Amino acid sequence: MAVKTQRQQKIAELIGKHSVTNQPQLVKLLSKAGIVATQATVSRDLEDLGAVKVRVPGGESVYAIPEFAPARLAPEDQLRRVMGEWVAEVKSSGPMVVVRTPPGCAHVVASALDRSGLKGLIGTVAGDDTIFCIADESVGGGKLAAHLRELSGIATNKGGGR
Repeated sequence: MAVKTQRQQKIAELIGKHSVTNQPQLVKLLSKAGIVATQATVSRDLEDLGAVKVRVPGGESVYAIPEFAPARLAPEDQLRRVMGEWVAEVKSSGPMVVVRTPPGCAHVVASALDRSGLKGLIGTVAGDDTIFCIADESVGGGKLAAHLRELSGIATNKGGGR
């Protein structure tokens, strides 16, 4: 059975390649790819990935995972859940904050951060397991890092930084 990050990567890939109109269809596509998942699990994965339904020519609605959707805000409880599950470390230097995640998870956390409207966060750049965040001058990297650690459930003395 695939771990969560592998399953979510496969879901994103399938949504990009196929016109997925509903969750049972996605469960079947995952099964064909050798990944067993329930519809409830797929539903949570779609939420974690920020998947939305979009109307395509012909009137059909299909799932899509937006690369960047600034108008769609992530509620704080969703941000806490994502960060609590996937953030391992937060460090800062000046206005820069580096967030470490397990391999393949950085894009999900960065997307949640970008959609959060978090005060003092100008933006993020995500790699595979590292997110580079830039703090607004009025907040600074140290305060932003402390807030991100708090959202992640990481003790202030763990994870380094200022």
